[in-house]
Amino acid sequence: MIAPDALREIIRHGLLSFPVTPFDTEDRFAPKPFQAHLEWLKPHKVAGLIVAGGTGEMFSLTPEEIVSVVRAARETAGDAPVIAGCGYGVRMACDLARAIEAAGGDGILLLPHYLTEGPQEGVANRIRAVCRATKMAVIVYNRGQARISAETLEQLADECPNLIGFKDGTGDIDNVRRVTVRLGDRLAYIGGMPTHELFAQAYRGAGMATYSSAVFNFVPETALEFHGAFLAGDDARCEQLLKDFYYPFTKIRDRKPGYAVSAIKAGVALRGFETGHVRAPLTDLTDEEVEMMRELIKGRN
Repeated sequence: MIAPDALREIIRHGLLSFPVTPFDTEDRFAPKPFQAHLEWLKPHKVAGLIVAGGTGEMFSLTPEEIVSVVRAARETAGDAPVIAGCGYGVRMACDLARAIEAAGGDGILLLPHYLTEGPQEGVANRIRAVCRATKMAVIVYNRGQARISAETLEQLADECPNLIGFKDGTGDIDNVRRVTVRLGDRLAYIGGMPTHELFAQAYRGAGMATYSSAVFNFVPETALEFHGAFLAGDDARCEQLLKDFYYPFTKIRDRKPGYAVSAIKAGVALRGFETGHVRAPLTDLTDEEVEMMRELIKGRN
């Protein structure tokens, strides 16, 4: 296991990948296609793999499946850090964190709790409990019902040494800036909006030095080219890639709710990997939309 402080430095400026979770014809996790896809991606270096995350349909996986995904990733990832989605209720999240650690995980991305609202104190209590349940690094995902203030996050960072990252999926730049100013180098900051490349330059101005990329799943060289231009401050190249690839991709992605995952899985299938269907409540792309994806990625690597 990579020490939490070391993992924070690895991911601070590196691109993070969100692999999809393939299913077989009986809707079971399919480890061999999953590992084959990871092997294909391996030459394209990233700061870490966030498996069984949002793009990996964590919300539709059982805790046992999440642990199986972690084991399969650990066998294949080599030196790349393996970070896993973790969530559900507080007791379940604590148990799942311990199981992920035992399966070889290096860290967890703590996704929001389910359904109910809660005050800052309650959100903090859940994060604190999960941090104390594991020695792994913990990254909190600021999204949905689990929005956290800069003040609360600072308190948690003081109490929990293994809390090393803040990922934002809210689009609330004001809160993001308050977090990055208040906590400084204590945390790694990760942009987590769907297709975050669309937001990366704006988030950079708020102190977010990196982000996770879902399109890396099927156009890794394009994803790394954009990230390299982003790090170099080459806004002209970023904007050209937005026009040539990312905005056309979002036209497909935005056709139905949930396509932020479904379109990524379709892209992976078009690269020749078995992915199976997405699980309900998501739906697969139509044949017409798959052809739109095929045209979009033609000639890209």
